[in-house]
Amino acid sequence: MTLIEERPDVGGGRGGEGPVDADVAIIGAGAAGLSLAHRLSSGTAGRRTPSVLLLTAPPGPLRPARRTWCFWEAGPGPYDPALTASWQRLRVRPARGRPVESRIAPLRYKMLGSDDFEELVHRDLAARGTVRRTEAVVDTVEGVPGGARVRAATPAGVPLDVRARWVFDSRPLGALPAARTTLFQHFHGWFVRAERPVFDPGVVDLMDFRTPQPPRGLSFGYVLPTGRHTALVEYTEFSPAPLTQEQYDAALRHYTRDVLGLGRLRVTAEESGVIPMTDAPFARQSGPAVFRIGTAGGATRPSTGYTFAAVQRQARAVAAAFGAGRRPVPPPAHSARSRAMDAVLLRALATGRVDGADFFSRLFARVPAERLLRFLDGRTLLYEDIAVGLRTPVLPMLRTAAELPRLPRRPFEDP
Repeated sequence: MTLIEERPDVGGGRGGEGPVDADVAIIGAGAAGLSLAHRLSSGTAGRRTPSVLLLTAPPGPLRPARRTWCFWEAGPGPYDPALTASWQRLRVRPARGRPVESRIAPLRYKMLGSDDFEELVHRDLAARGTVRRTEAVVDTVEGVPGGARVRAATPAGVPLDVRARWVFDSRPLGALPAARTTLFQHFHGWFVRAERPVFDPGVVDLMDFRTPQPPRGLSFGYVLPTGRHTALVEYTEFSPAPLTQEQYDAALRHYTRDVLGLGRLRVTAEESGVIPMTDAPFARQSGPAVFRIGTAGGATRPSTGYTFAAVQRQARAVAAAFGAGRRPVPPPAHSARSRAMDAVLLRALATGRVDGADFFSRLFARVPAERLLRFLDGRTLLYEDIAVGLRTPVLPMLRTAAELPRLPRRPFEDP
């Protein structure tokens, strides 16, 4: 079985009769879908590598936009050949006062562009020859005896009927699940080239709070330098609703000109994103043989918006389950303790009980950066979590924690 690019007749070639059989069907070729296909094809899923059909949306609104993912890990990783850059120094700038700069060894903070990630994965999949790929718009997924059935159509309108033992669906949900608190991390970024050598390529400005703060939530600048003259500069908010394009552009002009003092620069590319930050529970299973992965399966960390590292953990766990002969149910991306702490922080930010800029500035000033990153990734022990908690505004956080059990979960409504 080989990697098939844009094959229009994969449903049998006669109007869709004659279903395609595979061990695994993966819906969506974003970070979650490609990571799972890559992991399953790597030979780590047991002696018999499962056959995989990867259903990717055709070019258009259903296909994920180009984006940049950032994550941290110790040592080399499988996607290092595709990295744009990586760093071992992070900096957080409070609204007033001196910046906090930290070394995060043995961790590295890594920047990965989606185009480079896709090129690496597709090259590996083609070489391994266990994944077929076709463009299709998926209509329905339903359980059938012995597995699941996916009904879709190719870009030419040819019906596609797929039967698989297991289906992994990474498509965005139509609506967010009911929650007590929902904010959004929304951002707009410029890839810039400055006339002067104004960037330090050895350090990332992870959070720069010298930006005007919204009434609810927080805002910050984010600078990922790739050279002395080049960087990705983003304006980010955690707040109830995204901004207009004009507001993002105004915020970035203010940040690059008045805060950073970059001088003359050229914008070479742009990127935007909206990430839900919610304490809603995400179902990881929608049928006996149908599972949700990625953001739709709860991979996004509610307190930070980071997703890529959790997607990798899900993919590794699914592959390990195949190798052990278990049902390949994706595990929770984040522990119950992490989700409970995130729920408290989201509520405290949404109610204004804590000043978001001050909250994160104090954390990075008072907690060793390497430990704090492990905490944000849900990889700290209980005593470390308690130590971090004691360095937050304790009384507002306790008040919020006491309030949460009495709050109903409500469907999300656009403000």
